[in-house]
Amino acid sequence: MSEAKAYAAQQADQPLGPFKLDRREPGADDVEIKILYSGVCHSDIHTARNEWGGTMYPVVPGHEIVGKVTRVGSAVSKFKVGDTVGVGCFVDSCGHCNNCKDHQEQYCENGHTQTYNSYSQDKKTITYGGYSSHIVVTQGFVLNVSDKLPLANVAPLLCAGITTYSPLKHWGVKKGHKVAVVGLGGLGHMAVKIASSMGAEVTMLSRSPEKEKDATALGAHHFALTTEKANMKALANTFDFIIDTVSAKHDYNEYLALLRTNGVMVLLGVPPTPSEVSAVNLIFGRRSLVGSLVGGIKETQEMLDYCAEHNISADIELIKMDQINEAFERTLTGDVHYRFVIDMESI
Repeated sequence: MSEAKAYAAQQADQPLGPFKLDRREPGADDVEIKILYSGVCHSDIHTARNEWGGTMYPVVPGHEIVGKVTRVGSAVSKFKVGDTVGVGCFVDSCGHCNNCKDHQEQYCENGHTQTYNSYSQDKKTITYGGYSSHIVVTQGFVLNVSDKLPLANVAPLLCAGITTYSPLKHWGVKKGHKVAVVGLGGLGHMAVKIASSMGAEVTMLSRSPEKEKDATALGAHHFALTTEKANMKALANTFDFIIDTVSAKHDYNEYLALLRTNGVMVLLGVPPTPSEVSAVNLIFGRRSLVGSLVGGIKETQEMLDYCAEHNISADIELIKMDQINEAFERTLTGDVHYRFVIDMESI
């Protein structure tokens, strides 16, 4: 075992603070990674505060990890000491179910192992995430990271980037498609960047007029205030795809009406309570309301390579480790453009 410095939440109502944990020694198939940067995802807050239930304390969040390889096991062939690598939302899966064989480990039928607050495949060892000095991960769940982009700005691609890239790629978004993005936050700003890079005509749908300037700078071609009924009426039957990134409760029916025939609305945000959906909005127009998780390892690597080729990375605010509790509060109030990233040298 090797001791790692970390920050952990001890209880739902307590702030994160210094913590020490033991990482396993690298096995034959393992890669040890010194963590350089760790992004701050809204999921980290939900989990630290047990808002989704099931948090196992103490919990060390963090699943947007970029770092350098420090040691490799004897059977590791994909990486060497000194390589720049990334780790995303999960670090293992069963490897033998239909989804794992199809490179969709995120949908592992036997339960993938999340990077933190999850049981390893032995069903007894709890995982601890990227708010730590180093991590040990089996090589099949480690990703190559290009040095073409600022590494701190790459970290959020491991969650926010792949969460938005995966549905855009899966549903074949391309030039000529009209795509709307609901919500301009960590996920939304990546959706705008990636969809526009694919050639789509992108419209930002927002309740905040002050976000129009940012949306345009990120690559959106149009901006519409959803609080104005005239705008929503004018946009009826307009979009091929809607990427909904909002985690607060809102009315899906208002947005379904904006889809063309055969249009698809993709849910990425997870509101705290279920929402009612009118069958009429789906049936009259043969519209689809779907959800999407992150991508598998193969697709995540594809996304990282795509972003390096197209010069796409996240807009971030770099913070020190001891600023994490302030960052949580600012994230909740929307006071971040558009992702906090922790400089792990500060731990």
